[in-house]
Amino acid sequence: MAKESTKTIAQNKKAFHDYFVIESFETGIELCGTEVKSLRQGKVNLKDAWCTIENGEIWVKGMHISPYEQGNIFNRDPMRVRRLLMHKREIMRLFGLVKQEGYSLIPLSMYFKGSRVKLQLGLCKGKKLYDKRSDMAEKSAKRDIERAIKEKNRL
Repeated sequence: MAKESTKTIAQNKKAFHDYFVIESFETGIELCGTEVKSLRQGKVNLKDAWCTIENGEIWVKGMHISPYEQGNIFNRDPMRVRRLLMHKREIMRLFGLVKQEGYSLIPLSMYFKGSRVKLQLGLCKGKKLYDKRSDMAEKSAKRDIERAIKEKNRL
């Protein structure tokens, strides 16, 4: 069996800035043909996307897939609500966590796995302002250390 290649389409960097990612899941996504063609060109925005669970199904909202140029009448609404494909017991487990413990479901990245489009879904908890500041300070300190090591090795 040949190993399936993965090609990243888009990443939601804002999600890692605004949330603590507790757990991540790989889900399928229900798309139409022109949306897949638009994804192959990399025209998707996950920045403001979030997920909800309604009637035992999981839906992604706020995700923008730009219309395909040659799609004419077959193009769909770029902001339409799209269904994610997961096992029922995984959805029910997530539903319990989201309702009771105040977690959010946030799309982290979108990628091709072979010819299929997959979405990495994160079970996230919101960061407070002081958490964001400490993360930024940590990154800055790490960057300074790496810069100092690089400078020392150069001498």
